[in-house]
Amino acid sequence: MDEDAETLALLRSLDLLPGPDHLEYPYGFDYEAARARAVRLGDRLTQDFGSAWGPDDGIQDAGYSFLLHLPAEASGAGVPVAVRLSNFGDLAVVTTPRPDSHGDLDEAVREGALTAADRSRIEAALTDLGYTPVPVRPLRRLYDGVTWLADEPEGTFYVGYGPLEGRATWWTRYFEHL
Repeated sequence: MDEDAETLALLRSLDLLPGPDHLEYPYGFDYEAARARAVRLGDRLTQDFGSAWGPDDGIQDAGYSFLLHLPAEASGAGVPVAVRLSNFGDLAVVTTPRPDSHGDLDEAVREGALTAADRSRIEAALTDLGYTPVPVRPLRRLYDGVTWLADEPEGTFYVGYGPLEGRATWWTRYFEHL
């Protein structure tokens, strides 16, 4: 099974978790524990990069609760890096600089938006703290899951970098405002 197929299988399995109708998190999601771990991740990345990564936790009405940023001047490639932490399955996604900039981190490294060393440090911090990094590419696929998002007609979804015309994607489901 290829990486995209494995990622989609994981996303579909998480989509089956019981949860409230608003889709922001599954039942049993412990915000305080998730916040404490996001702070630990921010501390680890701050130590590794010498620049503050404190989590932005003012996020509401979304499938993720925490966003961490590395400013361009602190990255080896001179490009901002962001990490979003989903409320589902300990998923994490790294973007350089925007969610639609690169399909995966291999592409970001090839195109000079991320150094291999920075990638390694970020991925090590994520896995050491129990997160599951997922590539952006499969998240861009149309959402065909079990929630009402799959039935939504084409429209405008507002994502962190502006409006997105079309239908919901797996990104919408786990890493965006709902």
